[in-house]
Amino acid sequence: MDATVPAPDDVELAGLFDVSVQYLLHNHMQELVQLVQKTEINEHYAICINMMHLAAFDIGLAETLIEHPREALLVLDKAAVSAQYKVVQEHQTQSALSVKGLVHARVWGIPFHLDHTAAAVFPGIGSIRSYHVDKLLTVSGTVVRTGNVTMIESHKMYECARCHDRVLIPISLDNAEASPPSSPCQVQSGRHICNNTKYRLAPSVLIHTNYQEIKIQENAKVLAVGNVPRSICVLLQDDLADMCQNGDDIEVTGIVTRQWVYSMPGARCNTDILLSANQLHKEQRQQLLTEVDPQAVQTFCKFWKTHADCPLAGRNAILASICPQLHGLCMIKLAMMLMLIGGEQRVSKTGGQVRAEVHMLLVGDPGTGKSQFMQYAAKLSPRAVMSSGRGSSSAGLTVTAIKDGGQWALEAGALVLADGGVCCIDEFDGIKEADKTSIHEVMEQQTLSVAKAGLITSLTTRTTVFGAMNPRGNPRDSIAEQTSLSGPLLSRFDILLPVLDAKSSDTDELVSEHILTNHQMHRFADVQDWDIDTIRQYLLWVKAAFHPELSAEAEEVLTGYYKLQRTAIDRTSARTTVRMLESLVRLAQAHAKLMARDVVTQQDAVVAVSMAEAASRILSGAQFTVGAAFCDDPDAAYDAESEHLLGAIRHMDSDSEFE
Repeated sequence: MDATVPAPDDVELAGLFDVSVQYLLHNHMQELVQLVQKTEINEHYAICINMMHLAAFDIGLAETLIEHPREALLVLDKAAVSAQYKVVQEHQTQSALSVKGLVHARVWGIPFHLDHTAAAVFPGIGSIRSYHVDKLLTVSGTVVRTGNVTMIESHKMYECARCHDRVLIPISLDNAEASPPSSPCQVQSGRHICNNTKYRLAPSVLIHTNYQEIKIQENAKVLAVGNVPRSICVLLQDDLADMCQNGDDIEVTGIVTRQWVYSMPGARCNTDILLSANQLHKEQRQQLLTEVDPQAVQTFCKFWKTHADCPLAGRNAILASICPQLHGLCMIKLAMMLMLIGGEQRVSKTGGQVRAEVHMLLVGDPGTGKSQFMQYAAKLSPRAVMSSGRGSSSAGLTVTAIKDGGQWALEAGALVLADGGVCCIDEFDGIKEADKTSIHEVMEQQTLSVAKAGLITSLTTRTTVFGAMNPRGNPRDSIAEQTSLSGPLLSRFDILLPVLDAKSSDTDELVSEHILTNHQMHRFADVQDWDIDTIRQYLLWVKAAFHPELSAEAEEVLTGYYKLQRTAIDRTSARTTVRMLESLVRLAQAHAKLMARDVVTQQDAVVAVSMAEAASRILSGAQFTVGAAFCDDPDAAYDAESEHLLGAIRHMDSDSEFE
């Protein structure tokens, strides 16, 4: 075992106190001035301290904070109060200045070099061990459970039995007790010092603070294959309480502590490992979109300059790298890319929002690659949750009310944990009919209203739903009859693609050759220009850099096709609502981003129509085949498809004018 550094004595703590006051006055003067100018005295306030700046100012104070955080944090809190007194003395000319006693030092940015191993100060949740107890460290994860914000007794007031001087002692979270002072009373009365060692609790003095317990789980993407995500309970006090909700990605800096578990008489005593939070930071997912390698951006720009004369050929070069183990399926690969990119969110002046997420449902025969597309989409998305419809209830997909410690708490389900990412639900038809209605609000309003066990709240669920299921009935039936889904749920899917295992000797020969080549050569037969990391970088780049607007030509195509759908004799009522037009707009915007454009062109609108036409099939003579392979000249094929589509729209307009 490594030798532990002894705790600092009173003399060392006094020296650390003076250094702490100097550091706060030197590095946080502006925050202290703003603090003493505030009017609320009973509020909790925080001073955020960067550990790198603290180490540069005094390395001894930083090392003590890592090894003995309880003592060092108490010193910093007292130093923050003392520094306020000095600030008030320097600004005596200003009125209404007051010293705030409830101020806390919040530490963040712990550098690795302050300890002998990086894991000692920034371990994964599953790597926290007994030697981390009473040490300051940082962990990151996703909030899966939030308890109620309650009150807890934070300090006990003791008074000297002789001179009645009062001392405030913090309550330890280990045993929920506060021991009386062990040193004699040092209050001086005249020429004599009290030196009394007997203390008693001050009568009628109760000091409480805010208290909340949350549970965070480590991200499954950072784990090795086969490992189960671990979780840990985090204690939030004072101003940190109620700072996060289910589904948030957070980074917590705190002290690892033990909590005794209640056991029966004669049974072995057990303890739980907890994290008493000192600082909590919510990770903004929008910032992740800008973290793209500049060299990769130059490569992408050069790529599109090379394919300026044949943009669809360049697009297909990207799509050919998607799921290379599957032969062909150009339209499904394109649909998956459009789903991962998404459209543009619109917010009206009245506060109404129109979602940007693109939901997708694959209705295919067994063995057509639906599950492999799901797994690949989960790898490309920065955040993904895999689930199955068989056995999944509404509580497992949304939130669950759990009674923990005598109180009810909400534990996040799959759709809440996938906030800002993709929720892949295989065997979508396996979800019970009563449970399907619970995801209506999630898919359209991007929120989840909860009213369980007296807990009434609303959670944010900006989740893209990727579902897959097997068809039912005759393949020639409409897509609504094949899915047996209700109209309100079916209308929420922007992309609905039937994937049939068609019998074709030519196709079977190509697929067989592709599979056998993969086995013989131990590589994929298709030429992979882009690996998965490059595609992930490309998705982040186009989502952050491009915000396309609709052109007049694109609006004409989308409006014309929407009218065609509404006037079709054999139309599906669930797929021809106003949501269909909004879906067409999102798909056209997503394709414009995929093509690195700032304007939605007529070409983008035609591609969006081809996605809708693959399921509805109202245009006679259309060649929108879902399982088709990559064609040799995609730009020429697009010219033929667009000519057919635009001709049908013009024909409908002329008929309406004639009528």
